[in-house]
Amino acid sequence: MNRSISVTLSLCLLGVSSLHAAPSLTIYNQNFAVVRDQVPLDLKAGLNEIRYSEATAHVETDSVILRDPAQKFDFQIQEQNYRNDPVNQELLLSLFEGKTIDFQTDRNDDSNKAWTLVPGRIIRSGFVPGGGSEQPIIEVNNKLQFTLPGLPLFPSLGDDTILKPAFNWRIQSSRAGHVDAEIGYITGGFSWEAAYNLVAPEKGDMVDCSGWITMNNHSGTTFRDARIKLMAGDVNKIQPAQRREVMFAMKANAPEPMDRSVTEKSFDEFHLYSLAQPTTLRDHETKQVEFVHATGIHAPVIYVYNGASGFGFYGGRYEDPSFGREGNHKILVTREIVNSESNHLGMALPKGKLRFYRRNDDGQLEFTGEDQIDHTPRNETIHVTTGTAFDLTGERHQTDFHVETGSKWMEETFKIQLRNPKKEDVTIRVVEPLYRWNNWQITQKSDEFKKKDSQTIEFLVTVKPDQEKVITYKVHYSW
Repeated sequence: MNRSISVTLSLCLLGVSSLHAAPSLTIYNQNFAVVRDQVPLDLKAGLNEIRYSEATAHVETDSVILRDPAQKFDFQIQEQNYRNDPVNQELLLSLFEGKTIDFQTDRNDDSNKAWTLVPGRIIRSGFVPGGGSEQPIIEVNNKLQFTLPGLPLFPSLGDDTILKPAFNWRIQSSRAGHVDAEIGYITGGFSWEAAYNLVAPEKGDMVDCSGWITMNNHSGTTFRDARIKLMAGDVNKIQPAQRREVMFAMKANAPEPMDRSVTEKSFDEFHLYSLAQPTTLRDHETKQVEFVHATGIHAPVIYVYNGASGFGFYGGRYEDPSFGREGNHKILVTREIVNSESNHLGMALPKGKLRFYRRNDDGQLEFTGEDQIDHTPRNETIHVTTGTAFDLTGERHQTDFHVETGSKWMEETFKIQLRNPKKEDVTIRVVEPLYRWNNWQITQKSDEFKKKDSQTIEFLVTVKPDQEKVITYKVHYSW
């Protein structure tokens, strides 16, 4: 693990003031979290037996840090035992070993009652920690039996902490006294993700944006009034083989809300988003918070035709004239959004799903596609694909191919046809991969093009309503 990541995790684990008794969570978008909590300890000088039952069911036990944030007490965990047994009948029987409980059993007499209660003392529960089981031993009417006399009915435990995941510590302290210790650890069972909803009017390329952050807690523990932060970025985290992943107010052309529910800042090589107010995140709960609200964002529709998509080039086929002769007919519908202040954005956007809607002429919203974005810094451009155009079509044909093996050159000519039955002009970006060889030259062309990289060119053309646009070019390869 590199130094920046080590510092990041250390700060997350240790950088919390002891003045706050509420737990703190930093949830990463890689399906884990850092938990920090306060643990009141009444220590005696010497060895202490301490139980902590607020841990999660997915804690990484070797990540635990227990310390005195005030640095007034000198104590050390000499031994740590973590228990997280699944709650089942055998476990509950083990909690009442040596005690008598009632068992519900069927009656086999002439009574109108279908069942009766039989008291039995649990001699052996049959529970084996870590899995497995053995025959229970129950004493009924001063006789031992190796089966349960019926369905066990357990009394209330009063306190359910015994059923929670728990640490049992043997702590050595240099002196007696009370200390508000702090525990920090890494745990699985948490995730968060961002989602963006963009709404366009009936016509035009301007959209309004609202976004949600969704947090999931499947850790086995409820965190009440917790201070929650969300870390966006790709932190180097080793994932065990047996386990399988923003909040801010954007500037807009609308009045700012009175209070910002979240704040955002750069942290190390990542971005940290914090909820302004403590919140309770219950076990098996999904919590959502709106974190983006912006209007007047320019998100132009761009049509893209890549007639050569759908096949890949493999070595040894560059002289085969049939390779890449026919292409697909679909024209992609894409959107481009500049993440800048001038476009009413300009904040670090965490990765997530973008959904696009457009208002119909009756005022209702209709879903028009979705795509994923990666973590996007400010001033970068977001490229998303929302589907394929129903009306627009394209065709790509190889019209000529010639190779001179001895002279080490070849030429290939293509014809691209674009048809537009719409009632308005459309601009189409035509992507052409030059896949035969890396040394090439365009010797003939019907339209101007732009070189995108060493083996890709693009034509940007406008197609008139109910017309067809034809692009031709010849490429000369040499080696």
